[in-house]
Amino acid sequence: MLLTNATLYTKDFRFAPNSHICVKDDRIAAVVTNADATEDPATALGEETIDAHGLLVIPGLVDLHFHGSVGHDFMEGTEEALDAIAKYQAKSGILAICPATMTMSEEDITKACANARDYQNKDDGAELVGINMEGPFVSPKKVGAQNPKFVHAPDVDFFRRCQKASGNKIKLMAIAPEEPNALETIAALKDEVLSSIAHTCASYDIATKAIAAGATHLTHLYNAMPGLAHRDPGPIAAGSDAAWCEAEIICDGVHIQPGAVRAAFRLFGPERMILISDSMMAVGLDDGEYELGGQPVHVKGRLATLASGTIAGSATNLFDCMKTACLQMGLPIETVIRCATYNPARSIKVLEDYGTIEPNKKASLIVMDREFNIKGILLRGKWLVKNF
Repeated sequence: MLLTNATLYTKDFRFAPNSHICVKDDRIAAVVTNADATEDPATALGEETIDAHGLLVIPGLVDLHFHGSVGHDFMEGTEEALDAIAKYQAKSGILAICPATMTMSEEDITKACANARDYQNKDDGAELVGINMEGPFVSPKKVGAQNPKFVHAPDVDFFRRCQKASGNKIKLMAIAPEEPNALETIAALKDEVLSSIAHTCASYDIATKAIAAGATHLTHLYNAMPGLAHRDPGPIAAGSDAAWCEAEIICDGVHIQPGAVRAAFRLFGPERMILISDSMMAVGLDDGEYELGGQPVHVKGRLATLASGTIAGSATNLFDCMKTACLQMGLPIETVIRCATYNPARSIKVLEDYGTIEPNKKASLIVMDREFNIKGILLRGKWLVKNF
């Protein structure tokens, strides 16, 4: 298969017109950018062609923090749930997924981890590339939509039991660094998992110590953490100060005001920001009553809330968050694509297969226009959607 005449999103985060992508089986075989318009790419590469003139071709998105889709949650711990989630995500352009646990019992967490370990990717589903362990090592004062009943002090052995159950699929571990034994846990696990400052009341000083110990990631920036105050700027400033620290952000138009989103990108720079959806089981379905971490959630439009009014994840997928970040919040299109593809793939160490369009990587691509209308989705070398 040869995609020709595309405007290709390149590995150095720009667009290259008149580009061609050759796909063989489930991999990218060759990429030619800024090709001579007089040359026939089919002759040059010996392939039948599909013309993508006037369209953008970008890498499949990578969501490293979300909980569910279409009425299912990762914590169900069943093949049926993962099948439904992966199928919805793939049709939405999210072609590599790293679903998140919730603060629940160790039994429930290890069940979900074991289910992910044994899961076999399906032909019409996004690839499961990892697990985000969000909880139970959170602050009881900043649980957000996590279940306070199951908050647990940071515990190396607890993590390792979950990691063993997962077959080493856990890529991220959320942790509140001010909690007892948190800094020691971060330091002990720094070579085993990416620790992420999350659901925390940490001061600037404590957050700085956590980053020095190995916590080089911030979970859903602004949400469930202290704000950026001028005398105690908290974990946001601590993360910004550390050039090696990265930050997730939810751009669904509900969680964070657009001015604060733009400020975060100025603080961290596009090279350190990661777009996430934090979506829960309602995404892809109508308004109504749902569940997250064993707690009832009411969904209306893009707003998902607990009975207390606390925002409970999002009802927006990552592609729509990326679209909102660009078209409604004013971030450059090159930036939002990078932050939904390359940056998350780098963070969870799946750049060998995802994140950029280069030879030998998975042929998982999105064909779209500049208004973010999806025209085609190529999933591991096969068309899942093709409307051009």
